Amino acid sequence: MADPRKLKICYIGGGSRKWAWVFMKDLCFEKDIAGVINLYDLDMEAAEANEIIGNKLMKTQGADWAFKAESSLQKALEGSDFVLISILPGSFDAMAIDVHAPEQYNIFQPVGDTIGPGGLNRALRIVPAFEEIAKAIEKWAPKAWVINYTNPMSICTRTLYRVFPQIKAFGCCHEVFSTQKMLAKMIAHVGLGDVPPREEIITNVVGINHFTWIDKASWRSHDLFPIYTKFVEEFADTGYSGHQDERTETLTFHFICKERVKMDLFRRYGLIAAAGDRHLAEFCPPEWYLKNPDMVTAWDYAMTPVSWRKEEREELLQKSRDFRDGKETMIPKYSGEEGIRQIKALLGFNNFVTNVNLPNLGQMPGFPADVVVETNAAFSRDSVQPVITSGMPGPVRNLTMQHIENQEGIIEAALKRDLEEAFRVFMNDNAIRTLSPGDARKLFTHMTEETLSGDLGYR
Repeated sequence: MADPRKLKICYIGGGSRKWAWVFMKDLCFEKDIAGVINLYDLDMEAAEANEIIGNKLMKTQGADWAFKAESSLQKALEGSDFVLISILPGSFDAMAIDVHAPEQYNIFQPVGDTIGPGGLNRALRIVPAFEEIAKAIEKWAPKAWVINYTNPMSICTRTLYRVFPQIKAFGCCHEVFSTQKMLAKMIAHVGLGDVPPREEIITNVVGINHFTWIDKASWRSHDLFPIYTKFVEEFADTGYSGHQDERTETLTFHFICKERVKMDLFRRYGLIAAAGDRHLAEFCPPEWYLKNPDMVTAWDYAMTPVSWRKEEREELLQKSRDFRDGKETMIPKYSGEEGIRQIKALLGFNNFVTNVNLPNLGQMPGFPADVVVETNAAFSRDSVQPVITSGMPGPVRNLTMQHIENQEGIIEAALKRDLEEAFRVFMNDNAIRTLSPGDARKLFTHMTEETLSGDLGYR
């Protein structure tokens, strides 16, 4: 393995003003590892700004890391021990089509980046990008560990393995963490003790990204399922947001929810849905939680308009300039994300178990081999081993399988650059099934013509 004091990390999407900044701040608290972070981004100016920002931050905090913007993916990758990927496929204008064009047909998407017409259309842009990334990693950094943060998580991670089967990659999402925090607050609410750190909430995770479920949960000697059953009965109708109060300074009302969808799904299936309501609603039949905006309001969650994302981008661009030019100082704060901990475990500093997205090697019985699923995995030196589960109960499995089949289908269509095959997958989506074939075709044609550039090679 690599020398932990001379690491080389390639950050694809290194101009990011979200995940890259989170990663920088977390690095400040690490004294065991050091090295160089190569920042690669199609927006070279953004990568160069992060080079300046990152180096200033490390100098201020006395951390032994150097950031370097690279215009060449080859140079950024060569000799890398780890590769991080967090990119935006296309522009926010393209994302606005993903999310809002279907509204003309009364199809509403709180997020629109994983499934549904928005997620499938986004996949047609992201698969070619990840195909290129996978080939580059195979050529220039075949032994590197690859951590993907990009959505649609399952599709991106699966594409990496489809193109480079020997890649050592996994996908990370923090949705489960929020559910663990809710369970921690529940412990205090029912009088079992003070609110424990979310890491003390031991959960067994099954499912696919953003439609993830917990079938076992415990804290110390306590089985949390009987307690959660009573908790749901208390809050299912009014909702609960106590665990999100601490996030209101950094998140707008577009992200805060009262977990009522999560609790209703527990009543339906007896499992704890472990993603946020905005994502969960998209995986279910629209009639349940997403028939129209009034229904969204009634279930106490919100949709995230792309206009808000554009406004936030402008704010972050200004903040980036201020950090770069010294008008404002970046304040390090530990995020609670697990990327650094995972890297250290792979270097042999520690062993631990957490939820990640990996190809199904048997950890999810009843699901096809090699499709990307989200379960727990054991991290240790140069190893990520998925934890075997007992699978999912039939009704939840059936609901999940249709999305897996659509994700597999859209990857296949995208790799072939075949829009007609993609349209057949599009027609199988829950939301699109509410449309006539003619309207489905009109929507698909509009979305693809507006968002897929000619250089992607679609026919």
